[in-house]
Amino acid sequence: MRQTEIPDDINHGTDRYMQKLKLYANSIPYAIESNARMQDMLDFILRRITQCIEAKDFEPGLVQWDSMVTYWNMLKYPFPKEKRICLAKLYFHVATTPGMPTQVMAVCADGLSNLTRSKKKLSIDDMRLPWKPIYDILREDLFLTRRQFEYSQLSWCMGYIADISRRFFHPAAIEEMLSTFLPGFNGTNLDSVLSSQYYLLTFLPLTHPQSYLPMLCRLWESINSYMYDERMLQFLSRLAEMHVDPTISDPARIYDILDDEKSEDEGRPKWKQDDYHAGQTWSGLYKEVGIFTEHEWHLIMCKCLASMAIPLKDAGSLTTGPMADSSSSFEIGRLPKANWRIPSLAKLIVYSMAPDGASAPPSSASTPWYTPTTSGVSTPQVSSSVGDYLTVPLHKWEPPKLYLGGSKALDSLARLIASTEHFFHPTNSGSWTSDLTAFVKYIVYEFNKRWHEEQLSDCKTPLTRRLTREMKRELIKCLRTVVLLAIFSQDSSTVSNVQSALKSMSCMEPDLVFQPILERAIPSLEALVETQRTLSVIKALSSIVPAIVSRDIYYPGAKHLITILHLLVPGIDLNDPTKTLCTTAFLSEVSQYIMFGDVTSSEVTLDDDLEDTMELELSNGAEDALLRDSTGSFASWVASFIRRVIQLLENLPEEGPNGSAGGTTEVQVVDAVTGACSQICVHLSNPLFDLVLNMIFDYASTNVRSNAVRAIHQLVECIANAHPAKTLAKFLPFCAANIRTEIEHGASSVRTTSSSLPLPSDATLHWILLKYKGELLSLLTLLRDKTFSKRGYTWSGKLLSSALITLTHTYPIENKFVNPEQWNDEVPAEFQRNHHLYWGKLFEPGEVKITWHVPSAEEIDFSLQLFRELVEPAMTRLDLLLETCRKASRDAIWRNDFCRYLSFVREAFTGIPTLFKEFISPDVLQSMLASSDIINEIPEMIATVEPLASGFCLTDPQDARYKYITKLRRRFGEFLHAASLSLQRQGEENTVDAVQMLISSIRTYLLEYGDSKDSYYVNSDQYNSEIGVARQYSGQKVWPRAVFVRRARFYHSCRLLWNSIERARGPLEISLLDDVVEWSMWHYPSGNQSLLVYDGLRLRALPALYAALQPGTDDDRMKGALWTLNISSFGRFAISEPTLVPEIIQQLLGCHHNEKPSIQNCVSTVTDTCLANFSEPCCLIYDVKNTALDEALLALKSCLSFNKSEDSITLRAREKRIERTQAVLEIANDTTTHWRYAIVAVRVLRTLLRRDTSTSPSHLRLFLEKVCDSNPTMYAQRGIMKALRYIKLRSYCRNPAALALFSPINPLRCNIPIEGSYSATAEILVNFRSRVPIRSSETLDLSSIYCDTLHQGWLAWSGTLAAYKLPHGSISTFEWEPSSAEALSCLREIAVDTDFWKKLSGHFAEENHESTVVQDHISCVKSIFQVLGDEPWDLLKPKLEILLADQDKNKQRAAAELLAGVLNGSKHWPQEAQDRIWQWFTPYIKKTLGQSMKTETVPIWTSFVEYMFHHKDPRRLQPLVEHIVEQFKSMDYNGPSSLESIKVLALFRAFYTELEWKFTSWSDSTMERFWREVHSEHDDVRSHVAEMMAFCNGIKWQPKPTYLDVEAFVRECREVTNDADIMGICGTYHTSRVLELVDNFKVWREQRLPGVRAHQSTYDRVGIVVCRWLFLSVHSTEAISAFDYILPLMPELFRFTEVHDNEELVRHANVLLVRMCGVAPPRSMIGPLLSAIFSAIQTSPSWKVRLKALPILQVLYFRQLPLISESEVNDILDVLCQCLDDEVVEVREMVGTTLSGILRLSPRRSVVTLKDRFVKLAGKIQLPDRVSPVYNAAVRQRHAAIIGICALIDSFPYTIEKWMPGLLTTVMLEHTHDPIPISTTIHRCASNFRKTHQDTWHEDSRRFTDDQLAALSTLLTGSSYCKCRL
Repeated sequence: MRQTEIPDDINHGTDRYMQKLKLYANSIPYAIESNARMQDMLDFILRRITQCIEAKDFEPGLVQWDSMVTYWNMLKYPFPKEKRICLAKLYFHVATTPGMPTQVMAVCADGLSNLTRSKKKLSIDDMRLPWKPIYDILREDLFLTRRQFEYSQLSWCMGYIADISRRFFHPAAIEEMLSTFLPGFNGTNLDSVLSSQYYLLTFLPLTHPQSYLPMLCRLWESINSYMYDERMLQFLSRLAEMHVDPTISDPARIYDILDDEKSEDEGRPKWKQDDYHAGQTWSGLYKEVGIFTEHEWHLIMCKCLASMAIPLKDAGSLTTGPMADSSSSFEIGRLPKANWRIPSLAKLIVYSMAPDGASAPPSSASTPWYTPTTSGVSTPQVSSSVGDYLTVPLHKWEPPKLYLGGSKALDSLARLIASTEHFFHPTNSGSWTSDLTAFVKYIVYEFNKRWHEEQLSDCKTPLTRRLTREMKRELIKCLRTVVLLAIFSQDSSTVSNVQSALKSMSCMEPDLVFQPILERAIPSLEALVETQRTLSVIKALSSIVPAIVSRDIYYPGAKHLITILHLLVPGIDLNDPTKTLCTTAFLSEVSQYIMFGDVTSSEVTLDDDLEDTMELELSNGAEDALLRDSTGSFASWVASFIRRVIQLLENLPEEGPNGSAGGTTEVQVVDAVTGACSQICVHLSNPLFDLVLNMIFDYASTNVRSNAVRAIHQLVECIANAHPAKTLAKFLPFCAANIRTEIEHGASSVRTTSSSLPLPSDATLHWILLKYKGELLSLLTLLRDKTFSKRGYTWSGKLLSSALITLTHTYPIENKFVNPEQWNDEVPAEFQRNHHLYWGKLFEPGEVKITWHVPSAEEIDFSLQLFRELVEPAMTRLDLLLETCRKASRDAIWRNDFCRYLSFVREAFTGIPTLFKEFISPDVLQSMLASSDIINEIPEMIATVEPLASGFCLTDPQDARYKYITKLRRRFGEFLHAASLSLQRQGEENTVDAVQMLISSIRTYLLEYGDSKDSYYVNSDQYNSEIGVARQYSGQKVWPRAVFVRRARFYHSCRLLWNSIERARGPLEISLLDDVVEWSMWHYPSGNQSLLVYDGLRLRALPALYAALQPGTDDDRMKGALWTLNISSFGRFAISEPTLVPEIIQQLLGCHHNEKPSIQNCVSTVTDTCLANFSEPCCLIYDVKNTALDEALLALKSCLSFNKSEDSITLRAREKRIERTQAVLEIANDTTTHWRYAIVAVRVLRTLLRRDTSTSPSHLRLFLEKVCDSNPTMYAQRGIMKALRYIKLRSYCRNPAALALFSPINPLRCNIPIEGSYSATAEILVNFRSRVPIRSSETLDLSSIYCDTLHQGWLAWSGTLAAYKLPHGSISTFEWEPSSAEALSCLREIAVDTDFWKKLSGHFAEENHESTVVQDHISCVKSIFQVLGDEPWDLLKPKLEILLADQDKNKQRAAAELLAGVLNGSKHWPQEAQDRIWQWFTPYIKKTLGQSMKTETVPIWTSFVEYMFHHKDPRRLQPLVEHIVEQFKSMDYNGPSSLESIKVLALFRAFYTELEWKFTSWSDSTMERFWREVHSEHDDVRSHVAEMMAFCNGIKWQPKPTYLDVEAFVRECREVTNDADIMGICGTYHTSRVLELVDNFKVWREQRLPGVRAHQSTYDRVGIVVCRWLFLSVHSTEAISAFDYILPLMPELFRFTEVHDNEELVRHANVLLVRMCGVAPPRSMIGPLLSAIFSAIQTSPSWKVRLKALPILQVLYFRQLPLISESEVNDILDVLCQCLDDEVVEVREMVGTTLSGILRLSPRRSVVTLKDRFVKLAGKIQLPDRVSPVYNAAVRQRHAAIIGICALIDSFPYTIEKWMPGLLTTVMLEHTHDPIPISTTIHRCASNFRKTHQDTWHEDSRRFTDDQLAALSTLLTGSSYCKCRL
């Protein structure tokens, strides 16, 4: 170990980050660069970044220099704050510049994320960012127009940037954000709800939520949507975590933060804040539970319970939210998804925990509730009925409110866990178990994280709000039972979750977790019961390793280790790979924390009374004594373990051709076993190591097994790594002698160049992988010359490679759990005698001392000697072979010699990646820059790296050794090129092996350098994996030493990677790259895989690959070229580089000359791969002005120094960027082109339509000619849509930024000022129906505009309404851009022609599979008519008339498409032209959309109506509206056939569903008309009635703030009480109709027809309508309003369920009752809902109704548990106890089931009291003779008592309460032989008891006395001959 020199500026740095760098510098064995030098390098990179942005060279310039920042950051030097801020702002403004390529945006977003990730390095005090630029882009991009078929990841990218930037948004912007987002929130449209919610929850600053949090919760409780819930839970969890610190939300902070990032159009409204800024000192946001009110908390816990997705055999009551979400559009999915709700919920609950309530006494039960004080209520006398007797005391208590651990949130969690406890059991597992266990995992993870955060000195959480020890213990008790149940699950993700939870729990409270696991594990391992259970306990033991070995975590744990280790030896079992993998995982983890050594010889005596220590609490001294005593067994354990490993290796299958024994599983097992061995060997004491060494040597020297060659080699490697000197001394002489003997006797003498099965004599040959200097040289010489089989020469080469790596590489040489000086401290030997005291030791970073291997001069000389004496002669022989092959043919001997010598040389060069540091000469560098893959870039802008120190041996080019090895390497490269040319000239198939070896050698020559043997990515994965295994809690700072060793190695690999980024590319390398390209097109497929990533290769390869695609090329060569282009680094490179695009597309489209199907399939695959990455070229970004970006650029430049030459670089870079040219392609005009290519060409040309330049006439002409192509996948109409849409955009976008965002300003668009009043909303809604706009030259008002989309005015108004003026009477609205005049005249020439419309209408009318209109067809016609106006109308009209007259389905569809296109295109025509079209069409409306419509054309005209009314003011389509509404009103819905009615209703439904909220003014009259049809003759009509009722209820919902003003709404949400219905969610619209139904149902019930005619009854018909309506309502966004209608109808709904002659009605009613339970009702509704269910249970004369109502009660109770108060729980218990006396057995048993579920979550006081009542009742009731008249009553009453007792026992399925043994063994036993049904109930209960307690019986049995166990055995089995075993 050598002392590393540290540069002064790092060594003496006081800054925190400099101290970190110093730790890294200390951890590696060579000096690193000074901070000053690296800061200069950073400045250089940043200078280049500013120049790229100034020159607008974003791609590739900015992208590659950003990657240099990433590489620089890997080196761990501190990034100065000022520059960090400037660069972060620059990235932000680049990413939010409209028109920026998406790739650049993504790169900048990632850069911004990396720079701002650390909250300590940057806060809002250092930097602010504006929110408006992100929102402006997101708002424009999120929702697509119907003509927009191409879209990007822009919305996702903006959402990602908003999430990163949010903490830098100024809290003073909150009011402006709310004023911007809330007006767009419209509850009648789910898209507007979800998008507005996304804006709110992504942009609002989290620091000051006091103003808006109540409003968000009000919105949340009114919306039924799973997606809404998910995002809300993520948001609240972040708030809860942040606001445990009260200072964050201090309002004074708003004024302290500089407000310097306000966008130009952004205001700062000042709202009144007196209601939440009251008081002088700020004490935080704390409320009743964390930062939430009780009301909000109950809502959160309801959502939490629903999130577990636990099915209750209840027909999917949880599907209401997901079904409501199905009405959202796909665009919402373009936004970033919310985090998984399970971690969010866990964080939310844990960070809401605080000592905020009276503490319940500590729990003793595994799954605690709380144990209130004992009841003082006297026992009442038996009154008139059993039910009354049982319910007397329950509702009289008002117990004090006590909380588990004194925390309300913890109490809620305990209730939640208790309610779901049953679902953790493996017998009840399902998809939900994984979620439940993940929830537990995250709960303990977050709790542990918060616990440790609060132990830190800088923790800001007030002492009174911190977690307490009591809370920690109660949490573990609460979770312990369920975790121990789930550990036996067979689902891997569940077990993984449980392991993680157990690990955290064992670190938090080891005494509560350790013993229960040990008690389950030891019997299971001793008995070796079923495999699954054994696996489970081994995994459980693995998860509590820290508690077993760490003396700091759990002092008594270590004494059990040796017992566990002995029990695990059988776990090494080849026949059970999973068990072996689990066992080795345990051993690997244990062995990295301890030393295996006997310390019993120390003078410590063991007390005699320490015999049974399982339950005792001992002193630390006594624990140490026991542990010392146990270490004596290490020797026997190690011996039995090694024997077991050898036995496993002996039984491996024979090795295959590739050298592995068996399949993947066997390889995994061997790797895992040897991995564990390696870790164990490292930590063996000297005597034990000698024992293991002798055992392995004895085995290896006396057994030769060809099936275990690789495995034994790995085993020897384990001991060699642990103690090289001893191992070599033992093995080397033996191995060397044996190898010589074996070779003399013919081992490896059969020449092979392909993999072969080993001869037994080859086996011992490969056991020498030992690094040694002795006779290695002569041995390697022998091996080089005498090994002829592939196996022999490959392993010989590997031996050489390993030897060289060992000699020349820098690496840590030990990995013990303490520092070497402590381990090897021989003199006092304190550690060796007391190593058990250090077990599980964790280190600070500065405490770790690492021993590295640093190559010495002798080692370097020896490695060069190996090259001189071994490698050079081999290279000379290779040269000779190449010479001879020119004269003679290549026979098998030649191939064998070529392969084995080349393999030897190749392996030698593989072994020296860090022997010398490569220097690139200036000439080579210049040529590299000129021929780089980064094209069209000036040399200065191509990033290059300066080599850094990273442990290279030879760094002086003048050193003779350096010159020797570089010269030899060059000779190797020249040979490879010569061999390549030679083999290409004579490349027959029988040289395949030689070619493969050659390609591998070229790869070695080009790539084996720097981190190739110490890969950065491998080290990164291993480091993260090791961190994951060793982590005990989040934010951990102390780690096992192995983690720091791995970290040092990872840092070393970062530095190696830096040096590997850039490789020399001189003439020789270029020749080799050309060779590689040639081999990639070789006729034998193995060459195709040979390509490697090397700068300059792609650009050199493309011409050669294209040449291979020309006519006349050999098919195999062409295929090779195509598959090479299919590699993403080639095809993607060519298609994404604008200057290379024309050629690759031309080459691919030119491939149609070869018609061979396999070639065509290749071409198709390559084309798809390339075109997937082909996007529309666009240069708008160069014209977009962004002042904020310019300012950010200046700010960064001011931090850096520039000289004059730098300015010239910027200018030249800009000029080079302007020079880049784009190419346009016209392949498709070639008439000979294969149809497949025509489609591709059209697709390419469609993509090449650009918005930044005018469309060429020929380009547009092509699409117009192809639009009638017979191939349906041509999609030429999309080209027309896109071209004409772009003409519109270019004509009406104000500036390049607007054009980049597709944001034109229509000349008719206007903004009307509007007041925030209900009257304005009402007026607009009424206008849609009553008033056609009047054109007026006066000021615009609501009566003179069209309003196509209306989202504002539902919740609030923003102050203006976006609308459209009426067009002029005769003057055209649009003036198209002059630059597109030629394209438009081309369009006019083709489209104003009868032939065009004849062909197009014929094409549309062709038969196809479409049953609705095709949107692309409509949009194509619309685009033409929008641009040309009514010019083509007279030509199209006759065609339309013909099509409309033809009743054929396809002709009707064509007519609908053309008509919709014309009418939509005419939207902004002059009024006179519009009137002319409508005058023509109006007479056709009645004919076409009237009675003549055929059933098969209904979907066509329905989709036509949907298209017409989509986002359209209905007054634009007045004749159509009048016809549809008139037809609806005048229709007779009770005619002989429903078909006529359905035609009318289908059109009407299309009309109202597309209008949505705009339909409001029709809703009253529509409902009035529909209401008359509620009992229509036809089921289809009644279905429409139900839909309309649900729809009208939805659109009539509106919040009720005083004003429709954002400030008023937000304020009132804070001020009003919880009961106030500010969201207007109570259902009132149908109240009168519901009350009418309630009265009418009584009459209709009397009139109901019996039997088969029942379904014709009005009662049944209306009943089904009601069920359908309410079903639709509970599955809608406004589901909560349904409860107001359900409640009055509840009695009738229960009656529906008992109807015996109408299954449909019964099914609808049942499903509705269950689904309703899945919607969280308002708190005020819970009581009435329960009362309605109670009424059905208590008063219904039908027992079937009672039987159906009981499960509904249980589902409602489970789903809405957090909302149900304690008094309501008591009411439920009252009702259930009364029902125990029901006359029907089935009802009584269902009551028992319901009662047990509810008792599980009831206060213990209720349980104890009920137990006394049931026991007394069972004792009081005497059974008379069977003939007695009161016999049945007595049986019923006793049965009631027994059911109650069974319910009590069932309610605690996994624990034994103190009263339970008495009940089971006295009362239950006493009545075992009572008459049926009493005895069957007891037997069922006993069976359940056996099933639920068998896993924990070893624990539970202790709660019983011996007599009770005997009695229990009698109860369970009928005999008591032996002690009870479950």
